[in-house]
Formats: sequence, structure tokens, C-alpha cells
Amino acid sequence: MDMHIGIIGGSGIYEIDGLDGARWHRVDSPWGTPSDQVLTGRLGGMKMSFLPRHGRGHVHAPSDVPYRANIDALKRLGVTDVISVSACGSFRENMAPGDFVIVDQFIDRTFARAKSFFGSGCVAHVGFAHPTCARLSTACAKAARAAGVTVHEGGTYLAMEGPQFSTLAESRLYRDQWGADVIGMTNMPEAKLAREAEICYASVAMVTDYDCWHPDHDEVDVAQVIATLTGNGDKAKRMVAGLPDLLGVNRESCPHGCDRALDMAIMTAPDKRDPALLAKLNAVARRVL
Repeated sequence: MDMHIGIIGGSGIYEIDGLDGARWHRVDSPWGTPSDQVLTGRLGGMKMSFLPRHGRGHVHAPSDVPYRANIDALKRLGVTDVISVSACGSFRENMAPGDFVIVDQFIDRTFARAKSFFGSGCVAHVGFAHPTCARLSTACAKAARAAGVTVHEGGTYLAMEGPQFSTLAESRLYRDQWGADVIGMTNMPEAKLAREAEICYASVAMVTDYDCWHPDHDEVDVAQVIATLTGNGDKAKRMVAGLPDLLGVNRESCPHGCDRALDMAIMTAPDKRDPALLAKLNAVARRVL
């Protein structure tokens, strides 16, 4: 089958350059209105779709991003692999502003967001021990290094609700006792929903600051964050440009099983399933329903 990459751009990334045949178009979803229209085209012969997570002009706060509609819209377009590009704070001295961290684990501290496509009427439980796709993550790391970025492969992302930044006590807790490496507000429930939709998911966390634990950086300076975001956005675009050569246009089945996550997940007996919910699942769970 064809490889079709979906890029979800976070703070500071509201478009992708260089797409052949690029056009913005609306995708309707039964889960609500996505954050924005989706930019589609080809890059190096590869199908690519780009969705600005916060919308162009940054209109959606982290808690209000329509995560289910976004993932569903990308699934409806035929996206096979999603790369999340997002800003983050760092809990590690060596993960400095301007560096990229290829996330491989999450701690989910969000509480005000719908986190699943499934529920009463069609119950499902997907495996999530390894929440990102190693194959896709490795490609992102290689592409970022080739673009001249300092890359850290592996890291735990603490997803907080926001929109406020951490207190000093929280920052110390997450860093010293919980072992988190970076902190952000948007990768959850996005990663969980991608797994439910059987889409491979990689998270590229772009460091903008040291949160507030660092004695020389005792609070997050928004002006400094914005300045770093601009540079990170340029690096992210160079990283994306290198992906077609690394991944190729033809896609094999995921060796880690991301694209088969629903094989044993659905618990509700067929005769007990809610037709209204099944209709909403016609994209994300089409393969098994």
C-alpha cells in the first residue's frame, strides 16, 4: 500500500513548505470539526497531509483541541503514519532549547479531554505499553540529524492539562520523582487516539525552555519560547523534507503491530453494539467492524 504521512504541527508550525499539488480542503468528521482544514499534496513522491493542531492563527487552547476529529479526519484521508511535532519544556540539562526529543513514553496528567473513540455501546481496550512506533520514530531521528538538529532518541513526555505552566513543586515532582524528561500539553490523548485508529504515531518534541525547575531559568519566558519556536519550526520543516527518502513511498505492514491494534481490542458482542456509535467509527475501526 502507499505510504501516507500525516503531520500534526504544534505551536509555531502552521504550514508545510514544498508540497506538490498543495491545497487546503475541509474534511468532515462525525467527531466534530477538526482544528483546521487539511493541507494535502506530495513531497518527494510521497502522499502527505498536514494539520495545524491549534489551527492557523493558533485559535485552539490545548484542552480545546478537537483531538478525536483530527485523528478521524486524517484516517478518512488515508493517512497511515502520523508524526506529531510539538513544543515542550525540558527537565534535563542536556536536552537544551532547540534540541529535538524523540518521545517513546508518556505520563498522562490530562483530565478535561475525551480520550477514546470507544465507549458504551462498543467497548474496546488497545495495548499502549509502547505508545509510539519505533520504526517511524527512528526515521524522524535520522531525518532530524540530517537536518542539523541535536536529537535525543527516547524520552518520557509528561502531558499536563494547562493552559498554565507548572508550579515549581510540580516541575520538581515530574523531574526528580517521576523521571519525566520533557513536558507538554498536547500529545495526550492524541497518541492514544492514533493507536485506536491503527495509525503509527511518532512524537517529535521540540524543546523551547527548561520549565521552571532550573535555577538559572526559574520561570518560563513566553517571549523566549516564541523566539525558540521560530527556529524549531524551520528545523522541523527540514526534518519533514528528509522523510520520503528514508521511508519510501511503498509501505509494508508495521513490524510493531500499530496498524493491527484493534485485532483483539473490541469487547462488546456484535449483537450488543450501538449502531449510532458504529456509524461514527466507520473510519477509525472500519477494518475490524
